[in-house]
Amino acid sequence: MLFAACKENKKELAKVDKNKIEIDSNQVSEGYSLLKTKCYACHNPNTKSHEEVIAPPLAAVKKRYLMMYKDKESFTKAITNWTLDPKEEKAIMRGAVAQYRVMPYQNFNEEEIKKIATYIYENELEAPEWFEVHEKEIHGGNQRGMGIGRGMGRKN
Repeated sequence: MLFAACKENKKELAKVDKNKIEIDSNQVSEGYSLLKTKCYACHNPNTKSHEEVIAPPLAAVKKRYLMMYKDKESFTKAITNWTLDPKEEKAIMRGAVAQYRVMPYQNFNEEEIKKIATYIYENELEAPEWFEVHEKEIHGGNQRGMGIGRGMGRKN
């Protein structure tokens, strides 16, 4: 009788896990779909060179935001806040702002941006082929932001 109960519990757990996987995969696919439609127009991972981009690749955005916002809640909040109200004084990617200017205001839905930010946090992002070489050239392969924005705001 004990074995029968264990067998039934395993079946029930399998049902729960299967449902959970379906929910998670739906959320992932929705976040990715939103990312492609809302973000890739400017943050396209399929550019041929650094000179072609009009905004930093999202792989770079993720890397930089993870330096300051390590947990999922603070990361998604920071990405969401920036996206909904981009202002130079709030920028943490000063090199990107110096090169591309501040992200233009977009009339985004907050819930959609949260889904995108969650997707970015939880998944490996596509990066342009040139991205890794560029990162090493500009940042020397270290984790600190040492790019062209270093020292922005200082008076010489």
